[in-house]
Amino acid sequence: MNIAKMKGGKPLILISNDDGFEAKGIRELVRFLRPLGHLVVMAPDGPRSGMACSITSDRPVVYHQLAEEYGLSVYKCSGTPVDCVKLASSEVLHRQPDLIVGGINHGDNSAINVHYSGTMGVVIEGCLRGIPSVGFSLCNHAADADFSPLEEPVCRIVSCVLQGGLPEGVCLNVNFPLAASFKGIRICRQARGRWVNEWEKRQRPPHGGDYFWLTGNFVGDGAAEEGTDRWALREGYVAVTPISVDMTAHAALDRLKEQIQG
Repeated sequence: MNIAKMKGGKPLILISNDDGFEAKGIRELVRFLRPLGHLVVMAPDGPRSGMACSITSDRPVVYHQLAEEYGLSVYKCSGTPVDCVKLASSEVLHRQPDLIVGGINHGDNSAINVHYSGTMGVVIEGCLRGIPSVGFSLCNHAADADFSPLEEPVCRIVSCVLQGGLPEGVCLNVNFPLAASFKGIRICRQARGRWVNEWEKRQRPPHGGDYFWLTGNFVGDGAAEEGTDRWALREGYVAVTPISVDMTAHAALDRLKEQIQG
């Protein structure tokens, strides 16, 4: 029986990521959440890190079912993480899911990284659709990262959101420090910072010619400011940052009205 057709009972949870359907992070997330709901997974067919909220508009997008069992259906999609949410909502789910979850990402999505993250693209797309949405990331890029310490806090946060929902237009960006255990959970603001020295010039042998590899260093004082997500991670806490999809700078409206509108 396809769980996308099931009605009643446990909540319906849509899961995607930007590391691809084969990534350990999404497999562990599915394992954690199976007791909490009926799960539909639609994830990219390969890595899509850094895709943010991008969508595919220059080529066809396809999807294929990979697995189906009681309480779980798994699909892969040729598009972006946001494409996965859109396509699952349009073609697979019989109704709006109760929750959308992105992750678990292999790597940190705190501070300004939230703007680049395909994992958070999943979450923002869900929020734009009016669906409670949460993204999870671990500060470890390794393919075989140990996600076991995350199980209890992931299930706790998901259960809280399923029970209490989220404010309209708000989703959650949850980051875990690389640690065997955590001091607790902290609700944080996004740290300030930026990436510098982002491009490394390399030469292509044997005929030469330069090419560039994206790298860079993150600089900022966020880790020194108590209450930011990077401070929480440094101190060993799970950092939960509420993200607003309304990008209006409300504090600047009155000033700009005087300055420009007249």
